[in-house]
Amino acid sequence: MLRRELPLDEVAGRVIRIASGHIAPGPDGSPLQRTQPWASTLQPLCYWHDEPVALSVEDQVGESWPDGRQWMARLPESWFPLLSTALQVASWLRDHRFCGRCGAGAARLDAEFAMHCQTCGLRNYPRISPCIITLVTHGDAMLLARSPRFPPGRYSTLAGFIEPGESAEEAVHREVFEEVGLTVGRIRYYRSQAWPFPHALMLGFFAEAATRRIRIDGIEIADAAWFNPERLPQLPPPYSISRALIETHLSEVKGSPR
Repeated sequence: MLRRELPLDEVAGRVIRIASGHIAPGPDGSPLQRTQPWASTLQPLCYWHDEPVALSVEDQVGESWPDGRQWMARLPESWFPLLSTALQVASWLRDHRFCGRCGAGAARLDAEFAMHCQTCGLRNYPRISPCIITLVTHGDAMLLARSPRFPPGRYSTLAGFIEPGESAEEAVHREVFEEVGLTVGRIRYYRSQAWPFPHALMLGFFAEAATRRIRIDGIEIADAAWFNPERLPQLPPPYSISRALIETHLSEVKGSPR
């Protein structure tokens, strides 16, 4: 269980070692190293099952360090909050060592997740990028699409970043139309998920399409198709909100009266 409290008064505890999105395995096969004294270079992170945890952001990826997705695929879902927090904080610490306003070096503050510029006073906090992720349906059928970056055969739900000045609902309408040329009607919020690749907050929605006529953009979407519950492609991994949207729809269809 994760407790989101910085263990500022602790001088020893567990450590997560991360380099470029890869996490070092601990001696027990988990992402946690043994309890050890904490150096001042470590970032206090949280409490995990009442044990203090700190983060070590390193420059070199060790041999056989799985990346974040591999860890999430192998561990129970209960580990997701810890992994997501560690990956996002590590990415922020790596990318914000210098002030974005004046370019001077930034110093980490102890009392909170913050990098402070002593030269101009700018304070930087971990970046969180809101995104929408949407399962478009038409009756029982689901619209699933392929990004060019996906493994062969995998299809998933539609997703995109929310633009400045845009509501989440507006982003659903815009992204669906831009990517597959569909107009959607009723939208239903599902839930959210932190997505540490590298710092997204996914807001999940269901959306009903007015038609099944698809026109893919050919850039972000390599292919898209309607799939019935009886005939599905390779789906996204179980730890993703995309998979949860799909599984929720399948359960609702299965339980609905015919």
